[in-house]
Amino acid sequence: MGLMWWMLASGLCTAAGAGLVYFVMQSRMEVILAKQREELAAANAALGVHRDVLQDSIRSAEESGRRKALDDFLADIHIEERHYIRENKALFLKRKSIVRQERIFFRNLPLSNWIEQEMPFEEGADIEALAKTMAVFAPELLAIGDDPVRKLLRN
Repeated sequence: MGLMWWMLASGLCTAAGAGLVYFVMQSRMEVILAKQREELAAANAALGVHRDVLQDSIRSAEESGRRKALDDFLADIHIEERHYIRENKALFLKRKSIVRQERIFFRNLPLSNWIEQEMPFEEGADIEALAKTMAVFAPELLAIGDDPVRKLLRN
């Protein structure tokens, strides 16, 4: 009977030791798993930030490409203008007026028909200054130095 108690006590000690080893290993595995989850969360956060930075850089590259294309397009737009003096004779009356015609071109293709304005003037008036005040498309707004249409777009 004493031998039986020793075998039973030995079995209980073995089972208790096995249970203790199981719980220690289980907690150790939970600690390792928590560290891996923490590393994974940090990696996901870094990837999210990297993705946002890439999307911002792609968006800015697209915007700069559109802006460059628009600048190139607007650089090819110009205004052709001409003016002359028209005399209207009716019996004893002679009326002089200045006629200014303008149209918009893209490279060498006209985008609009001639737009004509007529303004009567007195003898001795500055015809060139009068013709500039009659401008419909305001060419000084369309070009600033060599840069095209920046001021027009700002207004």
